[in-house]
Amino acid sequence: MSISPIVSGPPLVISGPSGVGKSTLLKRLFAKYPSSFGFSVSHTTRGPRPGEVNGVAYNFVSAEEFAGLLEANAFIEHTQFAGNSYGTSFAAVETVQKVGRICVLDVEMSGVRAIKGTSLGAKFVFVRPPSIADLERRLRGRGTETEETIAKRLGAAQAEMDFADTGVHDVIIVNGESEDKAFDDLDAFVCATWPQVAAAPAGSLPATDKKAKKWSCTIL
Repeated sequence: MSISPIVSGPPLVISGPSGVGKSTLLKRLFAKYPSSFGFSVSHTTRGPRPGEVNGVAYNFVSAEEFAGLLEANAFIEHTQFAGNSYGTSFAAVETVQKVGRICVLDVEMSGVRAIKGTSLGAKFVFVRPPSIADLERRLRGRGTETEETIAKRLGAAQAEMDFADTGVHDVIIVNGESEDKAFDDLDAFVCATWPQVAAAPAGSLPATDKKAKKWSCTIL
């Protein structure tokens, strides 16, 4: 049975250092409010990986097509990584909003700056670790990072946290020893900012969450 979407609102922009747990928090948010949120589908010039579907994982385009969109001012924000271009278009956000969902954008510091300069009226959440040492422990715990990669990620994380300290975000959430506390903080901010979310049909926590906990929506 399909769930009717709720009335849309301003986009939710979430940012934070790599490895801080943004994806896990968003997974729980989407699970609790399955009819309320939707991700924008970004454009990229990199090739699709196995299992990735065009228009679902990304909008895969050529470098020439990306340059044309850039020239047409089609992007809210764009960046480059590992020689490939990535961008979030205004049309991608509108696609989510047209079906009555709140568009979620997971961006880096440059993306926050760019979105701040638009008329989208977005709300900004920054997720940070308790300390750089804690983030380093998490990155090393992955077992997939080289020393060079860890150093780069930690340097970028410090820059992002310094940027967050300027007050550019609407709320800063510390994701430390208690992920439950971090999720409660995110949930409270969402419910206070988008009251219609609290009235949306409730979902269930992801299967990876073993605690059968009923989340309440606390308005701050």
